[in-house]
Amino acid sequence: MAEGVVELNDGNFEETVANGITIVDFWAPWCGPCKMQTPILEEMAPKVDDDVTIAKLNVDEAPQTASKFGVRAIPTILVMKDGQPVQQMVGLQQENALMSAIENAR
Repeated sequence: MAEGVVELNDGNFEETVANGITIVDFWAPWCGPCKMQTPILEEMAPKVDDDVTIAKLNVDEAPQTASKFGVRAIPTILVMKDGQPVQQMVGLQQENALMSAIENAR
């Protein structure tokens, strides 16, 4: 993972999203649009405030968490605030839409 992007799994998901705002990208290595989403997130990571975490969760390796949040298509971006989902976005998202989602979650 690039610097600033946290890799999530079924074991560390709850603890990682518990505080602040977390942008979670549900993805898989075989997904074309997911490959386009990654550089957008990597570019965003150094631009966000300290209370915001940019994270990725591979749905093939963490099916429990993906199922818990009803992720049926990827990429899916879940905006979490203090452990609770506040917005879900399906499909490739540009940086401006993600930054707006962060502001809306505040």
